[in-house]
Amino acid sequence: MSSDLVLPGQPIPIPRGPIPQLGSGVYARDGAVRASLIGTPRFEGPVGFSTLAISGTRPLPRPPAPNSVVLGSITRLSPLQAVLSINVVDGVPLPAGEEFTGVIRVQDVRATEKDKLKIADCFRGGDVVKGLVISLGDARSYYVTTARNDLGVIFATSEAGATMEPVSWQEMRCPKTGKIEKRKCAKPEGL
Repeated sequence: MSSDLVLPGQPIPIPRGPIPQLGSGVYARDGAVRASLIGTPRFEGPVGFSTLAISGTRPLPRPPAPNSVVLGSITRLSPLQAVLSINVVDGVPLPAGEEFTGVIRVQDVRATEKDKLKIADCFRGGDVVKGLVISLGDARSYYVTTARNDLGVIFATSEAGATMEPVSWQEMRCPKTGKIEKRKCAKPEGL
Protein backbone atom coordinates (compact mmCIF):
# COMPACT_ATOMS: atom_id res chain seq x y z
CA MET A 1 0.00 0.00 0.00
CA SER A 2 1.30 3.46 -0.81
CA SER A 3 2.18 5.89 1.95
CA ASP A 4 0.22 8.75 0.37
CA LEU A 5 -1.73 11.16 2.52
CA VAL A 6 -5.51 10.94 2.08
CA LEU A 7 -8.21 13.48 2.84
CA PRO A 8 -11.64 12.86 4.41
CA GLY A 9 -14.02 11.31 1.87
CA GLN A 10 -11.23 10.26 -0.49
CA PRO A 11 -11.38 6.60 -1.68
CA ILE A 12 -8.59 4.34 -0.43
CA PRO A 13 -7.33 1.75 -2.94
CA ILE A 14 -7.46 -1.77 -1.48
CA PRO A 15 -4.85 -4.31 -2.74
CA ARG A 16 -6.02 -7.66 -4.14
CA GLY A 17 -6.66 -10.38 -1.62
CA PRO A 18 -8.90 -10.65 1.40
CA ILE A 19 -10.81 -7.49 2.27
CA PRO A 20 -9.47 -6.07 5.52
CA GLN A 21 -11.56 -5.15 8.54
CA LEU A 22 -12.26 -1.42 8.73
CA GLY A 23 -10.66 0.29 11.71
CA SER A 24 -10.59 3.84 12.98
CA GLY A 25 -10.40 6.63 10.44
CA VAL A 26 -12.04 4.72 7.55
CA TYR A 27 -15.58 3.82 6.45
CA ALA A 28 -17.36 2.13 3.52
CA ARG A 29 -19.81 4.00 1.28
CA ASP A 30 -21.02 3.33 -2.27
CA GLY A 31 -18.86 0.20 -2.53
CA ALA A 32 -15.63 2.06 -1.77
CA VAL A 33 -13.52 2.34 1.35
CA ARG A 34 -13.03 6.01 2.21
CA ALA A 35 -10.99 8.05 4.68
CA SER A 36 -12.70 9.93 7.50
CA LEU A 37 -9.48 11.58 8.73
CA ILE A 38 -6.47 13.29 7.18
CA GLY A 39 -3.66 10.77 7.37
CA THR A 40 -1.85 7.81 5.86
CA PRO A 41 -3.74 4.50 5.52
CA ARG A 42 -2.00 1.48 7.03
CA PHE A 43 -2.71 -2.15 7.77
CA GLU A 44 -2.57 -3.40 11.35
CA GLY A 45 -2.41 -7.05 12.38
CA PRO A 46 -1.45 -10.31 10.62
CA VAL A 47 -1.94 -10.82 6.85
CA GLY A 48 -5.38 -12.22 6.11
CA PHE A 49 -6.79 -10.83 9.35
CA SER A 50 -5.59 -7.26 9.01
CA THR A 51 -7.41 -4.08 9.83
CA LEU A 52 -7.17 -0.95 7.67
CA ALA A 53 -6.90 2.20 9.78
CA ILE A 54 -5.86 5.84 9.60
CA SER A 55 -4.51 7.69 12.57
CA GLY A 56 -4.91 11.44 12.26
CA THR A 57 -1.88 13.57 11.50
CA ARG A 58 -3.26 16.80 12.92
CA PRO A 59 -0.77 18.29 15.38
CA LEU A 60 -1.95 18.60 18.95
CA PRO A 61 -2.62 22.13 20.16
CA ARG A 62 -0.26 23.44 22.81
CA PRO A 63 -0.31 26.55 24.95
CA PRO A 64 1.54 29.64 23.76
CA ALA A 65 5.20 29.96 24.71
CA PRO A 66 7.61 32.87 24.22
CA ASN A 67 8.21 33.40 20.46
CA SER A 68 4.97 31.61 19.49
CA VAL A 69 3.10 33.30 16.64
CA VAL A 70 -0.56 33.61 17.60
CA LEU A 71 -3.80 34.66 15.92
CA GLY A 72 -6.72 36.00 17.87
CA SER A 73 -9.50 38.53 17.98
CA ILE A 74 -9.64 41.72 20.01
CA THR A 75 -12.23 41.40 22.78
CA ARG A 76 -11.61 44.50 24.91
CA LEU A 77 -9.82 47.83 24.66
CA SER A 78 -8.58 50.22 27.30
CA PRO A 79 -6.30 53.28 26.97
CA LEU A 80 -3.26 51.20 28.00
CA GLN A 81 -3.89 47.80 26.41
CA ALA A 82 -5.92 45.60 24.05
CA VAL A 83 -7.15 42.17 25.19
CA LEU A 84 -6.81 39.38 22.66
CA SER A 85 -8.65 36.02 22.61
CA ILE A 86 -5.98 33.67 21.20
CA ASN A 87 -7.47 31.05 18.83
CA VAL A 88 -4.40 29.78 16.89
CA VAL A 89 -0.92 29.01 18.27
CA ASP A 90 1.94 28.44 15.77
CA GLY A 91 -0.55 27.62 12.99
CA VAL A 92 -2.52 25.05 15.06
CA PRO A 93 -6.16 26.00 15.83
CA LEU A 94 -7.25 25.55 19.42
CA PRO A 95 -10.42 23.57 20.20
CA ALA A 96 -13.54 25.69 20.69
CA GLY A 97 -13.81 26.94 24.25
CA GLU A 98 -10.09 26.46 24.97
CA GLU A 99 -8.85 29.89 23.90
CA PHE A 100 -6.09 31.71 25.79
CA THR A 101 -6.06 35.39 26.72
CA GLY A 102 -3.34 37.72 25.48
CA VAL A 103 -2.64 41.35 26.30
CA ILE A 104 -1.11 43.84 23.84
CA ARG A 105 0.25 46.69 25.97
CA VAL A 106 0.60 50.17 24.46
CA GLN A 107 4.43 49.87 24.50
CA ASP A 108 4.25 46.56 22.57
CA VAL A 109 2.13 47.77 19.62
CA ARG A 110 4.97 49.10 17.48
CA ALA A 111 8.71 49.65 17.68
CA THR A 112 8.79 53.44 17.17
CA GLU A 113 6.87 56.47 18.47
CA LYS A 114 5.48 54.50 21.41
CA ASP A 115 4.75 57.67 23.40
CA LYS A 116 2.37 59.09 20.71
CA LEU A 117 0.37 55.89 20.34
CA LYS A 118 -3.33 55.48 21.13
CA ILE A 119 -4.67 51.92 21.36
CA ALA A 120 -7.99 52.98 19.79
CA ASP A 121 -6.06 54.09 16.65
CA CYS A 122 -4.48 50.63 16.31
CA PHE A 123 -7.22 48.10 17.11
CA ARG A 124 -11.01 47.81 17.32
CA GLY A 125 -13.16 45.12 18.88
CA GLY A 126 -13.45 42.07 16.61
CA ASP A 127 -10.24 42.73 14.66
CA VAL A 128 -8.22 39.58 13.93
CA VAL A 129 -4.61 40.15 14.97
CA LYS A 130 -1.37 38.29 14.30
CA GLY A 131 1.05 38.67 17.20
CA LEU A 132 4.14 37.22 18.85
CA VAL A 133 4.13 36.04 22.46
CA ILE A 134 6.89 37.91 24.31
CA SER A 135 6.33 36.51 27.81
CA LEU A 136 3.96 34.45 29.89
CA GLY A 137 2.63 37.60 31.57
CA ASP A 138 0.53 37.14 34.67
CA ALA A 139 -1.62 34.23 35.83
CA ARG A 140 -4.48 35.15 33.49
CA SER A 141 -2.86 36.21 30.22
CA TYR A 142 0.14 36.21 27.89
CA TYR A 143 1.95 39.37 26.79
CA VAL A 144 1.80 39.73 23.00
CA THR A 145 3.59 42.17 20.69
CA THR A 146 2.78 43.48 17.21
CA ALA A 147 6.01 45.51 16.92
CA ARG A 148 7.28 43.78 13.74
CA ASN A 149 6.16 44.68 10.21
CA ASP A 150 4.51 41.27 9.64
CA LEU A 151 2.45 41.53 12.86
CA GLY A 152 -0.76 43.46 13.49
CA VAL A 153 -4.33 43.49 12.20
CA ILE A 154 -4.84 40.98 9.36
CA PHE A 155 -8.66 41.12 9.16
CA ALA A 156 -11.02 43.93 10.12
CA THR A 157 -14.63 44.81 9.45
CA SER A 158 -15.58 48.43 8.76
CA GLU A 159 -18.44 50.32 10.38
CA ALA A 160 -20.42 49.58 7.17
CA GLY A 161 -19.89 45.83 7.69
CA ALA A 162 -17.43 45.23 4.82
CA THR A 163 -14.04 43.49 5.02
CA MET A 164 -11.42 46.22 5.01
CA GLU A 165 -8.29 46.38 2.85
CA PRO A 166 -4.92 47.64 4.13
CA VAL A 167 -3.65 50.76 2.34
CA SER A 168 -0.62 51.44 4.56
CA TRP A 169 0.92 50.12 7.76
CA GLN A 170 -1.46 52.28 9.81
CA GLU A 171 -4.63 52.59 7.68
CA MET A 172 -7.34 50.35 6.22
CA ARG A 173 -10.05 51.32 3.71
CA CYS A 174 -13.67 50.20 3.51
CA PRO A 175 -14.38 49.02 -0.07
CA LYS A 176 -18.09 49.98 0.25
CA THR A 177 -17.75 53.55 1.50
CA GLY A 178 -14.09 54.34 0.76
CA LYS A 179 -13.71 55.56 4.36
CA ILE A 180 -10.24 55.21 5.90
CA GLU A 181 -9.91 53.81 9.44
CA LYS A 182 -6.74 53.70 11.53
CA ARG A 183 -5.26 50.28 12.40
CA LYS A 184 -1.81 48.82 13.10
CA CYS A 185 -1.77 46.66 9.96
CA ALA A 186 0.34 43.56 9.42
CA LYS A 187 2.31 43.62 6.20
CA PRO A 188 0.45 41.31 3.79
CA GLU A 189 2.33 38.06 3.05
CA GLY A 190 4.05 37.97 -0.32
CA LEU A 191 4.81 41.71 -0.49
